[in-house]
This record gives sequence, C-alpha cells and structure tokens, in this order.
Amino acid sequence: MTSLVECVPNFSEGRDQQVIAQLAEAVRGVPRVRLLHVTSDYDHHRSVLTFVGESEAVLEAAFRAIQAAAQLIDLKRHHGQHPRMGAADVVPFVPLGSTSLDACVELARRLGARVGAELGLPVYLYEAAAQRPERRLLAEVRRGGYERLRETIHLPERAPDYGPAVVGPAGAVIIGARLPLIAYNVFLKTDDVSIARRIARDIRESGGGLRAVRALGLLVSGQAQVSMNLTDYQVTPLHEVMQAVSTLASQHGVEIDRSELIGLLPQQAALDALAAYLKLPALRPEQLLYDNYLLEG
Repeated sequence: MTSLVECVPNFSEGRDQQVIAQLAEAVRGVPRVRLLHVTSDYDHHRSVLTFVGESEAVLEAAFRAIQAAAQLIDLKRHHGQHPRMGAADVVPFVPLGSTSLDACVELARRLGARVGAELGLPVYLYEAAAQRPERRLLAEVRRGGYERLRETIHLPERAPDYGPAVVGPAGAVIIGARLPLIAYNVFLKTDDVSIARRIARDIRESGGGLRAVRALGLLVSGQAQVSMNLTDYQVTPLHEVMQAVSTLASQHGVEIDRSELIGLLPQQAALDALAAYLKLPALRPEQLLYDNYLLEG
C-alpha cells in the first residue's frame, strides 16, 4: 500500500522571487511529488511550500529543498517579523490517508540524520518526532531565534539532535512530525500592535485561552496582525477562533479588517466553518458544487 505524506516546509525568504522559485523547483524536480501551493509574505520574510507524494519521494524533495535553502539564504542578512532559526526553518511531515503519525516520525528522524551528516547543519527535532520532552513545542525550540542560537549552541541543553554544534549563515533546521495544522492570520483595523499582542495572549492555549491555538501579535505592513497556528481544528474549530478574536477586538475598540491563510486549509475545517455560519449542522461535502465540477454521460 502506498504511504502518502504531506510536507509543509517554512523558509526564511519571502521577498526574492528568484530564490523562492528555486526552492519550488527543487521540490518539483523529484518524481512522484506534487507541489500544491506556495505562499510568500514580504513582511514575515517567509515562504511556505506545501507538497505531497509517496513517503520516500517526499523525503527526497524535503532534503533537496533544505539543501537549496542552505545555499541560497543567508540569515546574517535576514530580518522579518516572523521568528526564525534557519534558512530552512521548520520542516514538518504530516500523515495523509492511512499513513500513521509514527511513520512521519520515522521520516523526520531519517531526514534529520541525513541533513546533519550530508549538509553539516544542526538539526532539532520537534512535536511528535522530538527526542527530548522540552523540545516538543516549536516555540521552545526556536526561542531567541538565529541570533540566540549562535550564542548558546555550545551549551549542553542546546546541543542539536543531529549535525554539528556549529551555526553558519543557514542556521539550524527544525524537523518534525505533526497532524494537520491551520496557519491563520487576522488583520485588525489599527496599527496598534499592542492590541494584537493582548488578543494573542488571551486566546493562545499557553495563556489559558483556546485549546490547540498558538498566537502572536505582529505589525505587518503597518497593520496589527494576530498570527495563529491551529494545531487541532477539531478541538477548536476555525470559526470559534475567528469569533474569539472578533469579540476581543471589539472589547479593545477595533474591528477586524480581513484574514488570510498561509498554506492550505483542510476541507473539513472549511466545511465546519461554513456549516456553523449558515446554521447548517447537517452540511455534507457532497452537497457542495465546485466550479470545475464535470458531469459525465
């Protein structure tokens, strides 16, 4: 049986279209891999690629993309709104279909060992692939970013899982395995980033807010943004997150301007949000008519 896997690597480049194109081409060059989506953000200075395929092919595509990023991106000259620790900053494997999370853990560890040995980059494992409990959370692994890592990588508690304890222009790579995640940002009609930060503090799980929600308050293109990761949309659905942000924004006297997705949205998450908004609890996928729907016969 074919083992299907999704990979959603985040790269510390969101401005140079030639570099972004080369990262995408590194993925496209691997047979049996399909590049589904590329999202780039100038202010975050970050690009997210989404590709799927057979597990071994996806593993190879991830390696080639990391290799390209290490050659093309210099973190000593990189400045953006989003936290980062490496040129290929975060590389998660996500199970699809009948593929297990354990299978993705194995892929993550194999990739980490190869990146450390062949590319000479320090590698940290996170989420389900973590080998240390304190490294499960991405925010803990990446705390302080590239600059802090350069100062502390020699310490025992910062020793990489694979590769040398040396930080070069490409930084380190954080590799892991996780369930589907929704990267979702909400823009407020204000440039007061302190409001976005307070909302983020109130809604994120670590602050006693919504379960399976991680959030930051950022200033993006002169506009306050609540930047979020929904790590389990079945625990806290997308529409509940939007409602919570909207309520808190109103309490601070501001309105929501718009929202954006980074990467792809699981079909069920979109269906759940639509059903909740329209008060259609029995809405099913087969009731949706797509623009490209073709009738045969």
